[in-house]
Amino acid sequence: MNYELFVSLRYLRAKRKQTFISVISFISISGITLGVAALIVVLAVMTGFHDGVRQQILGNIPHVLIQKLGDVLTEPDAVVTRAKAVSPHVLNASPFISKEAMLLSQRNVAAVNVKGVVRDNKIFRQNFLTDNGVDVETALYDSGADQPGILIGLDTATTLSVAVGDSINVIPQMFTITPFGMIPKMKPFRIVGIFKHRGGFVDAYFAYIDLEQAQKFFDLGAAVSGVEIEVDNFDQAAPVAAELKEAYGFPHIVRSWEDMFGSFLAALRLEKLGLFIVLGIIVLVAAFNIATTLIMVVMEKHRDIAILRSMGATSRSIMKIFVLEGLIIGTLGTLLGTILGLLLAKNADPLIKGLENLLQVKIFDQSVYGMNHFPSVVNSADVIAVVIVSMAISLLATIYPAWRAAKMDPAEALRYE
Repeated sequence: MNYELFVSLRYLRAKRKQTFISVISFISISGITLGVAALIVVLAVMTGFHDGVRQQILGNIPHVLIQKLGDVLTEPDAVVTRAKAVSPHVLNASPFISKEAMLLSQRNVAAVNVKGVVRDNKIFRQNFLTDNGVDVETALYDSGADQPGILIGLDTATTLSVAVGDSINVIPQMFTITPFGMIPKMKPFRIVGIFKHRGGFVDAYFAYIDLEQAQKFFDLGAAVSGVEIEVDNFDQAAPVAAELKEAYGFPHIVRSWEDMFGSFLAALRLEKLGLFIVLGIIVLVAAFNIATTLIMVVMEKHRDIAILRSMGATSRSIMKIFVLEGLIIGTLGTLLGTILGLLLAKNADPLIKGLENLLQVKIFDQSVYGMNHFPSVVNSADVIAVVIVSMAISLLATIYPAWRAAKMDPAEALRYE
């Protein structure tokens, strides 16, 4: 151990008459610990919310969407084949029909987007309320049923006051001209499944029927509204969309999920950055305590500094002593804060539930956010960024006190002893 580090460690252990300096050192370490822990927890929660919202969006919204401007796709099979061949990241491509309609029950009415889908659509990966555990996909495509099947969300079912097995009428924006005037088109559908998920995009806006039934019901023949593409990774949607844009020119429109909902997720990322800056100020304030501590140590140890200088210690060595002392405080605070932050972030959900039980207050309402647990996802890049920022601020806080100690004149310091 070199003597600079030895002296730095010795100065951290205050004597009885220097207890005040030791208390300030403890406050500095505590401040950095709390600041770093708060940063890690908040960033983990924001990352969790970002991922949760993205998962809700992409639970129903296609990763990449191909449509024709102002028209329907008349040759969907050719588009599907070409889309699957454009990139190895494409997992599936399937045609769909999407039309606005009203759902009418005996008690109420609800506006939804009726979507016709084919088998193996990713919507069937959701959890459903069904009739005696019947497979939803099988029931929806049962051609022998008295009425065609339909899937609706829990909020929609609540609005309509209906359950699995009930019949509802679907009324599209289509009318039949009769001698008595224009009569809206209407067809009964039987509810074969209700989404268990509540509060998400799926539940609020969509109802699902068989694609062939949709083509007949909306008088589209073999045409479809578009082709939706699923990729193996969310982040591959934009590159795949770019390749498809080159393959399909005007009047085709190719959009990735980022094109459709990117601004919303960008707002979440901006909010995360804002919180990082605000909580970073807490660490900055704690770093001022480091500077204050070192200045007081310099004032207290001016005689020791003078003796070290008279024994041959260079200005660089004196500066190094106080820089190391500040870095030790910063490192301890950062290390403790990282450990505390990771423990809190990793156990955020049980901690929130424990607080709810203890205080008898609802802190996180799952039905509002559409998530079955409190979101907290630790991103290693965020943790590394917090550690680097904390250590950098701690280092900057040591520069002025260390420079002041290095510039001290030993003869002037000993003159008044």
